[in-house]
Amino acid sequence: MTIGVLFGSFIVLLCLSVPIAIALGLASVATIFVTNPVGIDAFTQNVIEGLDSFPLMAVPLFTFAGDIMGRGGISQKLLDLSNVFFGRWTGGLGVISIVTCLFFAAISGTGSATVAAVGMIMIPAMVKSNYNKPFSGALVATAGTVGTLIPPSITVIIYAVTAGVSVTGMFAAGIGPGILVGIALIIYTLFYSKKHKYKGDPRKYSWKEIFIILLKAVPALLLPVIILGGIYGGIFTPTEAAAVASVYGIIVSVFVYKGVTVKDLPYIGYNSCLLSAAVLIIIGISSGFGQILTITQMPTTIADFILSITSDKIMVLLLINLFLLLIGTFMETNSAVVILAPILLPIVMELGVDPIQFGIIMVLNLAIGFITPPLGANLFMASQVSGIKYDSLAKAIVPWILVMIVVLLFVTFIPQISLKIPDLLITPG
Repeated sequence: MTIGVLFGSFIVLLCLSVPIAIALGLASVATIFVTNPVGIDAFTQNVIEGLDSFPLMAVPLFTFAGDIMGRGGISQKLLDLSNVFFGRWTGGLGVISIVTCLFFAAISGTGSATVAAVGMIMIPAMVKSNYNKPFSGALVATAGTVGTLIPPSITVIIYAVTAGVSVTGMFAAGIGPGILVGIALIIYTLFYSKKHKYKGDPRKYSWKEIFIILLKAVPALLLPVIILGGIYGGIFTPTEAAAVASVYGIIVSVFVYKGVTVKDLPYIGYNSCLLSAAVLIIIGISSGFGQILTITQMPTTIADFILSITSDKIMVLLLINLFLLLIGTFMETNSAVVILAPILLPIVMELGVDPIQFGIIMVLNLAIGFITPPLGANLFMASQVSGIKYDSLAKAIVPWILVMIVVLLFVTFIPQISLKIPDLLITPG
């Protein structure tokens, strides 16, 4: 009865368009009053303890760092640098967009920010060069998904905190799959561009021009080097890295690129707090929600039920992938992580799947939801910054989704794609 009241009320509240955080809280309180699985005092204490986490401090700090660097003109510097190396290729503008998204993702930590920063410049540029308009928008929307994989991904931090695994280890695990996504998207872009004869830029750069462009891009390129080098070099923790990234972002954006003024800093800080607050509230209330699940032994019950149907590792992983792909089409990513990770993790661990690898599988599944209608947050962002109709993007995105699913299968069934880099690095806790 407890599970019926908990999830029944939660689903009803979602159908009434109640925000997920509020729906989780109200469903939990309703369950406490109806079936009394835990006292209201214990529930409240669990909510507070869920927020009492040092790694969670990285969320607002990385959000601030990504926002200020995005506003500081960094995307143009990265695009100029990418154009030097890839502009002459067939489909060069598409490749430039993907490569820039990879670099920008290592700064912003989010998919939507990557789509906005790169899309505003590159989608019009591709359309001007006679690229198919929906194809251009779909390309940038898909490339933006790497923001959830490449460190310092906010979603990866939230999974690490929820699952109780190392943030540093999760950061390292996201590098391989993130690069694989980029390679797969470039291959499809080259194939499509060759078929439709999207020629590259014939311009040749002198060594002096290359040096100047590289010099201007160095401050932007240094940020991921500082973050990852500091973490894996044992100089600072991921949370301390977020603070360093914020200070560095201010210096570069205000004093080097001058795309942001000192007067803009309070607003950017305020906006980062607003964005982070919603995520942190969900995490806190989800801790109380998870306490009720644990007391009722729901994760164990679900695990036993699924394993009673089939104990075949391949089939279980395929079923979980299908489930997560479906969830990603209508549920916000961070919410899905904090709700579903405690339920699904015991199932895969029973089958011998590393919790860090499963985190990447989960994040990649939900990242595909960013480009899958009807939610498709990256599609909406691409539509907004380019003026392309959402319906057109929804049709053009289909082959990109298939490419992403192929990558997902590789990541699911070849653990070393995720685990090789963490195994090579000494990852402090």
